[in-house]
Amino acid sequence: MTAAANRPLWAGRSLAFVGIVLLAVNLRTAVAAVSPIYAVISRDIPLGNLGIGFLGMLPPLAFAASGIVAPAVARRLGLEATLAAACAAMVAGGILRASAGDYATLVAGSVVLLAGMGFGNILLPPVIKRYFPDRIGLMTATYATLMAIGAAIPPLVAAPIAEATSWRVSLGIWGLVAVAAAAPWFFLWLRRRADDRASANDGLVEEAAPQLVGRMWRSPVAWAITIAFAVPSFNVYAMFAWLPAIITDLTTLGATEAGGLLALFAIMGLPFALVVPLIAVRVRNVGWMLALGVAFFVTGYLGMLVAPAQATWLWVLLIGSGPIVFPLTLTLINLRTRTHEASVALSGFVQSIGYGAAALGPLTLGFIHDLTGSWVVPLIFLIGLVLVALIPAVVLARPRMVEDDLARRA
Repeated sequence: MTAAANRPLWAGRSLAFVGIVLLAVNLRTAVAAVSPIYAVISRDIPLGNLGIGFLGMLPPLAFAASGIVAPAVARRLGLEATLAAACAAMVAGGILRASAGDYATLVAGSVVLLAGMGFGNILLPPVIKRYFPDRIGLMTATYATLMAIGAAIPPLVAAPIAEATSWRVSLGIWGLVAVAAAAPWFFLWLRRRADDRASANDGLVEEAAPQLVGRMWRSPVAWAITIAFAVPSFNVYAMFAWLPAIITDLTTLGATEAGGLLALFAIMGLPFALVVPLIAVRVRNVGWMLALGVAFFVTGYLGMLVAPAQATWLWVLLIGSGPIVFPLTLTLINLRTRTHEASVALSGFVQSIGYGAAALGPLTLGFIHDLTGSWVVPLIFLIGLVLVALIPAVVLARPRMVEDDLARRA
């Protein structure tokens, strides 16, 4: 066993641990805080269905764009400085969104806020590789779980806070929470600058070169992880948009019960976020975990097709278990790369394409439903799409590295 493997969790990196924890909590709060209070916001700012739909598309679009931009910014500024700036963007965007007097300002604040979150999405895996190369499974499980908690709490408190105070307070409070996340990264950036001045590197940043980012498309491993990330992301965003409608149309349940089942769908990510990364670092073949996620999705969708009114909660529970693949792919970004540079490049590649696909989920499912007039064809479409994830299950069955793929194709 190496010395790195014996290194205590807090040894020389407690500030990084705190920074990762606080940042992870903030990466989904503002996404989940707005939809429960659309009606309240509409009293001051007319939204309309089109406006609400556009706001719903912003998170995956912003996350996808961040995957393209973040590696270049991190190379110029460094991981720590970029994450400090990302937290500052969350604070500024949150305040701007909460103080909006019109729809354009509401969108602008959302874009700034979501861009900061998107940078955090991209750069958390490589920052874990930098500071915790010996605890990748534990730290990935920690931040994936905290992200799930950060997505679960705001919908529970957004409406009560808005009714007790105002929707501006309900939205703005999450921007202020991001202030706490900025402090550790600011101090880590100062420490990094001092270390660079004292070293022979003279400030050299070990981040992804543009050439490496551009070569990711040549790696079968990179594409396998990307497909494994994109397929569940498409399904998750489609379900967040349409699962309540599917339930109320196919069963006798009302809107309240459908909302409760949507919460069940969302909460299923918590246990898997906790255990999947810990398992992934201990097994050579992760293909079976991908296949298990596919099986969950398919069984849940088939249940909704064949017997939607019987054991509806079970079908929702199974569909909510399908995104087991999400924390797995976040772990593989580090497990299938050897360097910080490759980790940044792979994270940007995977998440930009994956979230781009996720943005199409609600639109595609809604379009198919409008075209056919039922939920049968949309659910069959989702089953066919999910089966595509069996391809990366085969590719990722062997522990191949992205750098080896690129070396063979150089």
